[in-house]
Amino acid sequence: MLTRRAIATTLAAAPFATAQSIETEIRQLAEKAPLAMRFRGSTEAECRQWQQAFSARLRPMLGAIDPPADWTTVEESVAEESDHTRRSLILKAPGIRDLPVHLLVPKSGGKRPAVLALHGHGTAGYDPIVGIAKTEVARAEMTKVNYDYGRQLVRRGYVVAAPCFTPFGRRLGDAAAYRGNDACGVTFVRMQLLGRVLMGENLRDALWALELLARHPSVDATRLGCVGLSYGGRMTMLTAALSPKVRVAVCSGALNVMQERIRGRYGCGAQVIPGLLTIGDVPEIASLIAPRPCLWEVGKRDALMVKEWIEPSLERMRGAWKAYGKPGNLTVDRHDGAHEWHGVVAYPLLDRVLRA
Repeated sequence: MLTRRAIATTLAAAPFATAQSIETEIRQLAEKAPLAMRFRGSTEAECRQWQQAFSARLRPMLGAIDPPADWTTVEESVAEESDHTRRSLILKAPGIRDLPVHLLVPKSGGKRPAVLALHGHGTAGYDPIVGIAKTEVARAEMTKVNYDYGRQLVRRGYVVAAPCFTPFGRRLGDAAAYRGNDACGVTFVRMQLLGRVLMGENLRDALWALELLARHPSVDATRLGCVGLSYGGRMTMLTAALSPKVRVAVCSGALNVMQERIRGRYGCGAQVIPGLLTIGDVPEIASLIAPRPCLWEVGKRDALMVKEWIEPSLERMRGAWKAYGKPGNLTVDRHDGAHEWHGVVAYPLLDRVLRA
């Protein structure tokens, strides 16, 4: 039996062991993320069955995502432009936070196709999407990233709805209350404590705005598209993945995978789906869109996308479109720009699908 002196001598002689940090562990876990429901089939029947199974697992992870069946619309303001009318609306339903939406309608009449235009991060929220910039800095930023794609779309003849997500723009509230902390991360944690998922609630609001378009008297509800830049691109993917009403999707500046992002500094709670990496990742969510047309805009100078993950992600998506016999419906616009809306390939695609 070892004496106390012998034990002390043994411990002193042993090499010092350092406990593994949680950051190191998470990196290792991310490398080996289960992704247990990746699509590995090759036929249309196999893909359709996989889509049903994957979406059935994904939906509960997002929480309550169904928009209200009925709501009240309050009109805040109306702006008359030369070629369209912009109405700023508040959608209200019991038990749900009010949803601000800009609705743009061309001045010429008749039933038209419509596009849901989704915004990215930023304190301006949905305003730049429809061409509203209240300061010189905001105008410069809007020009830099070609951010007014909602206004561009209405001028091309589409009815456009642009909702404001949480926690951005007017739905952020007092930014100073976050004391310099990331509002996305703080909001995500707070909502988790209440049993709610921030990304799921933003999805519900996107689907709510899509339903607003579908019910509008000027809209042909069989011709609906969805577009967005950055977080708007991520939400475009998710909206199209879970709503068959979206006939065509354009996801710009959003070809990242969470398996890559979790390994570094990452705090954007607005993009987190708890438990996602147990079943799949961005390529699997995107594959729910198949066989409908889906375009990814990828800027060659976009510093927010990790280049070595792009092609493997696309390859995982291609399996779904190939299974349907529609590989050409998954396309990529690799432009020379940075983190910005391009539109050069997107607009002809939207016209081809929604005006046919």
